[in-house]
Amino acid sequence: MKSRNNGKPDNDDDQPRLAVLIDADNAQPSVIEGLLAEVAKFGVASVKRIYGDFTSPRMTQWKAALLRHSISPAQQFAYTSGKNATDSSMIIDAMDLLYTQRFDGFCLVSSDSDFTRLAQRLREEGLTVYGFGEKKTPDPFVRACDKFIYTEVLRTAQVVNEAVKPAPAKPAKKAARTVAPKPVPQAAPAAPPAAENKDKSVERLPLELIRQAIEEASDDQGWAFLGSVGSYLNKIQPDFDPRLYGHKKLSDLLKHQSRHFAIEERAVAGGSNKMIYIRSLG
Repeated sequence: MKSRNNGKPDNDDDQPRLAVLIDADNAQPSVIEGLLAEVAKFGVASVKRIYGDFTSPRMTQWKAALLRHSISPAQQFAYTSGKNATDSSMIIDAMDLLYTQRFDGFCLVSSDSDFTRLAQRLREEGLTVYGFGEKKTPDPFVRACDKFIYTEVLRTAQVVNEAVKPAPAKPAKKAARTVAPKPVPQAAPAAPPAAENKDKSVERLPLELIRQAIEEASDDQGWAFLGSVGSYLNKIQPDFDPRLYGHKKLSDLLKHQSRHFAIEERAVAGGSNKMIYIRSLG
């Protein structure tokens, strides 16, 4: 892989520099906070650009999000009705950024399969490609990325966080003449929104894929380091995400599958940290 540090000395503390490119025609502003938080896990968003026709009334919500999150808009007029000119503009910008050799990876935010070849081209150059899109995203685009995150997961997490926020205290009102209220039958308490969202997001766990990953990374006794298992899963299935199955981390997910997998924590020599190993059962 080519050096992309402009001649600066290597530093282990340096985070990967990422270019975040958003297709406003195929992304929802409601996920932007969760999306940028997810991007921060992979590196620093040195460039944040969004592409669309911002003269259109349907872009009103995006306009507010741009100011709040310091995202640079790239205005692209629709030259012909029914045709999407945003894709070409975003692809051209991506290639211009690629040739600057200043970036370690790209975050492509879209559910459009037209960006499949762009993702392939960026990876051919040795860059890491993170895709973000809805579950309707065509499989070729998903597979063309190193890692693909479904935005429904990000939206669900945001809804849950907002649900647990305490309501702001209301100012006290002046005392008024009280009237005894009529007794009202008590209704059953409504289910919390977090549980409802969690139930909707859970999908069927690909047990055979996990077993295959364990087998590829296992030693002679059948134990495999959890980090190696996770890396293999992402390589084989870029959209694999424990949050799709109701758990934040892979370790939490597998601990809840005690019928199928055994978990073992091993202390690291000379330190207090522990490494997690996993083995298939049966």
